[in-house]
Amino acid sequence: MRLVLQIAARNFDLSETFREDIRKKAEHLDKYYDQIMRCRIMVEVPHRHRREGALYNVRIDMTVPGAELVIKREPHKDINVAIRDAFDAARRQLEDFARKQRDDVKHHEETPHAHISALFSDKGYGFLTTSDGAEIYFHEHSVINYDFKHLKVGMEVRFVEEQGEKGPQASTVKVIES
Repeated sequence: MRLVLQIAARNFDLSETFREDIRKKAEHLDKYYDQIMRCRIMVEVPHRHRREGALYNVRIDMTVPGAELVIKREPHKDINVAIRDAFDAARRQLEDFARKQRDDVKHHEETPHAHISALFSDKGYGFLTTSDGAEIYFHEHSVINYDFKHLKVGMEVRFVEEQGEKGPQASTVKVIES
């Protein structure tokens, strides 16, 4: 662990019990990403509300190779909850950062393109032809961003394919040119 830890409090005195809890939680972050170079934690009471009492803000600034991660959650009237929520958010950010570094990020496939090749407006369906020549059936209720009655042969669309009773069909069709 290369963690350099700084704990500070603003507008109130942070007890040694809370400081120790923060130290343990900060060291626990090392399990999610072991290259944290610096971790600065600021616990503050920005201003007191007469009706609500003190609200606690916890801000965590972490320096990791190539980035600075900043975690700031909504203030909370319970300091334990404010600390817990901030460290939970820090853990999630570290996990995401580590995943990106490993290039272990989900890559979503782009929805395929096709052209409308046939329309049967009176019957409420049509066919798409994909770039590899496959013919896909679609129903008028599959079209999500355009009025079926105004579709024209040749229009370019994106679609989501599923297996229908009689072969492939488009469950969603979105026009990308008018």
